[in-house]
Amino acid sequence: MFLLTVATIWALAAITPGPNFLFVVRAALTGSRRIVLSAILGTIAGTACWGLAGWLGIGLLFRAAPAAYLVLKIAGGIYLIVLGLRMVWPKAHPIGASDDADGQTSLTPAKAFRTGLVANLANPKSAIFVSSLFAATLPPAASWHYGASAVVTMVAISGIWYAVVALALSQAPVLRAYRRMRRGLDRATGVIFVGFGGKLAFTPS
Repeated sequence: MFLLTVATIWALAAITPGPNFLFVVRAALTGSRRIVLSAILGTIAGTACWGLAGWLGIGLLFRAAPAAYLVLKIAGGIYLIVLGLRMVWPKAHPIGASDDADGQTSLTPAKAFRTGLVANLANPKSAIFVSSLFAATLPPAASWHYGASAVVTMVAISGIWYAVVALALSQAPVLRAYRRMRRGLDRATGVIFVGFGGKLAFTPS
């Protein structure tokens, strides 16, 4: 149940458009397989870093202060609820403002990897989300393989999703369809996040 919960939440997070997604889209639209592969590898390397940090940090905290588990579980659930509500009722912003094709040809494989990694690590929301995910789902007395399997799952899901995105965007009609459906997909994802957050925050351990 733990791993399934992590996989479901992370899959929903991965498919929700954000800085990482938009950068992979930009890389995919260059038409270079090496560039898009480097962008994906850089992005999932950042995911692995956040996953390891979230897992090890939360595990140490649980051992040092077991009572913190309940507090962080509730806080993590509430964070997911807030995040979901923001997806359902976002502030007005120009759709697609960040996904233009300007400067695509300046990307090289090395730059794509570096940018994907740094963009992921520099996003403070990633740190908050991963910490909340582990705090809300990781059992307080879990053995090391729980956390390790969760990190591997997160990296695998991210890698598969971005590979699918890159492949799909090789077809222009898919990109046009995504732009039409984006708002509805965001709202549906937000509702699911609210449901998960409520269950995590208010269901006894």
